[in-house]
This record gives sequence, structure tokens and C-alpha cells, in this order.
Amino acid sequence: MTLTMRTVLREDHEQFRDQVRRFVSREIAPHHGQWEKEGRVPRETWLKAGREGILLPAIPEQYGGGGGDFGHAIVVIEELMRVLATGVGFPLHSDIVAQYLLAYGNEQQLARWLPPMARGEKIGAIAMTEPGIGSDLKTLRTHARREGDTYVINGAKTFITNGLNCDLVIVACKTDPQAGTRGISLIVVEAGMPGFSKGEALDKIGLKAQDTAELFFDNVRVPATNLLGEEGKGFGYLMHQLAQERLMVAVRSPAVMEAMLEQTIEYTKNRVAFGQPVFNHQNTRFKLADAKTKVVACRVFVDHCIGLHFAGELDATMAAMAKLHATEAQGQVVDELLQLHGGYGFMREYPIARAFVDSRVQRIYGGTSEIMREIISRSL
Repeated sequence: MTLTMRTVLREDHEQFRDQVRRFVSREIAPHHGQWEKEGRVPRETWLKAGREGILLPAIPEQYGGGGGDFGHAIVVIEELMRVLATGVGFPLHSDIVAQYLLAYGNEQQLARWLPPMARGEKIGAIAMTEPGIGSDLKTLRTHARREGDTYVINGAKTFITNGLNCDLVIVACKTDPQAGTRGISLIVVEAGMPGFSKGEALDKIGLKAQDTAELFFDNVRVPATNLLGEEGKGFGYLMHQLAQERLMVAVRSPAVMEAMLEQTIEYTKNRVAFGQPVFNHQNTRFKLADAKTKVVACRVFVDHCIGLHFAGELDATMAAMAKLHATEAQGQVVDELLQLHGGYGFMREYPIARAFVDSRVQRIYGGTSEIMREIISRSL
């Protein structure tokens, strides 16, 4: 199955793909290796992406966005994954942070934050996970105390994508510690606010170009006007957005597998072992046949879920199944493809090696595979 055979995306999505592919090939693919060494994507690249209309593709034009829909967001994700630009934080910025602002922000907030985000001048992040407790929102320790027309925030967050580069971060915090999940609110903290600091880049095994960091809040005074939506409604907001966020994770999987399958077929046809191309060995062809079958099955299922989302029919269970199936398949397929490279598959100069380590986190972030199984089991 190829991209041209797919029916879930429209012609305007594919036209946008041409634009994104040119940008990624010119401005990202040649430099991603260097960014992996530096641990972040330079701001100049964000500004270039803004000028090219790559950022906030699904945000209305009146707020500086591309005026598209989730299909345009999918195209950006797929084109980044096609070249293994797994460390570029555009999707989280454009399709999670900006979508939260669009869904729950007031007109003043939208006019203030979205246009500079679309231009790449302000980089967005969202902070839920905390040290020691992970993503269990019921046990959040970061709290915000209301004092007049400000909130005073104290706490810490970890594993924050775009953490070093971020200019604004949506912080999940307790505004009423006694109210459980009904006491959680979302407050936007901006870079430069006294008491808001960023830790060193976290040393991850993969996603090396992604600036992932801890964030610290020490009596940070934030204007009450930075409250996103209503106080105490934060947990509901987070839950409402999870289906799309998990689908975004699932979308990455077939794109990576397709790219690595194509690269591995080419490698095995050119690599000679025991007097003939590796591809000529029956075991190799059978392994590739299995991989092709898994990749196509994953693509068809993920595209089906994309179609459900377009129709407003993607529920939490189906989103969990999409993420579970796609990410588990990705881990299996990439591992098998690496094996076909032999010792060279263990060298980071080969794309399959980078795909192998970067794929591992797919089964963790956005909700682990175990959490996905728990969600699915509730529908049985």
C-alpha cells in the first residue's frame, strides 16, 4: 500500500504534502543529525517553518494558522516521520498546545498567543507529567494558589517536550487540592516570569533532537487572565483531547514502518552475503513479506481511525486500540528490519538504528500500552 492508494486524505491534503515534503527535505533532513548532537531544534528552523506555513496548519486563518483541518496536521507528522525527524516538536506545538488554546481560550488569549505561535516566534509546550508520579493526574502536586488577580504556582514537571525552547507552557495544576480531579485547572505560564525555570536537557536513549526537560515553578506569579477555560475544569479538558492525541501517536507508526521497510528492501538487495544479495535468501524475503503485511494492516486500521475522527466518531476505546496496535506493531517490525541489517543495524549511521531507539517511546508516551489495554478492557 502506498500513500497514493489511500482514500482518507483529500486532494488539498496531498497538495499540502508536496509543500511540507519540500520544506522537510530542504530545512530538516540534512540537519537533523546535528540537532541530535545539540539536543534541540534551533529557533531559526521554527521561524522558517512559520514563514512556510508549516506550523498550526489546522488553526483558523484569523489566528494566523493555515485554516486547514486534522488531515493537514497528519501530513506534517507523516512527512517528519518519513525522514525520521522524530525529534522535531512541531506536532505537539501545533496540534496539541495550539488546539488546547483554540478549544478553551478566550478571544483575547487566542489573539495574543496563536499568531506568534503560527509564525514560530513563540514555541508551545504542555506540562502534565510530574517527577515520581508520572501522568497520574489525580495525584498532581503542582498547585496554584489564587491571590487577588494572580495565581501563585509551585511545583515541578518532567519529560516536557519543547521544554527548553518553550515560550509558553500550559501547566496542569491543583487550584483546589481538596476537590480531587475537579480541582485541576490549566494555566498558561510564559517564559521570563520570575520563579519559572528550566532544567538541563534530559539524557534520553532516543528522540535526541527533541528538547525534553524538567520545568520548575517557585512562587511563579501568573495573571489570572492566563487561566485557560474555567477553574476546576482542567481534568475534563485533558480527557477530552486524549483521543486525538493518541491518534497522533498512532499516525507516526505506519509512517516510520513504511520508510524503514522501503530502506530495508533496498539495503538487502544491495548487501551481499554468502555470494548473493541478502534479499535472495528465502528467510529475508519471508521476513520482509511479514513486515509488509503488518505495515499495510496497520496503515489500513490507522486510516480507518482517522476517518472516524474526521466524522467525529473516534471514541476513547478506538483511539486506545489504534495507539496500542500501531505502536506495538512498530516495535515488532522495526526490530525485525534491524535484524536484517546484521551488525550494521546496530550503527547509528544507519536509519534503522535510529528508528529502533526512537520507536521505543511510542509504547510509553501518550499513555502506556498497559493503560491502553486497561481502557480497552473496560469496553468488553
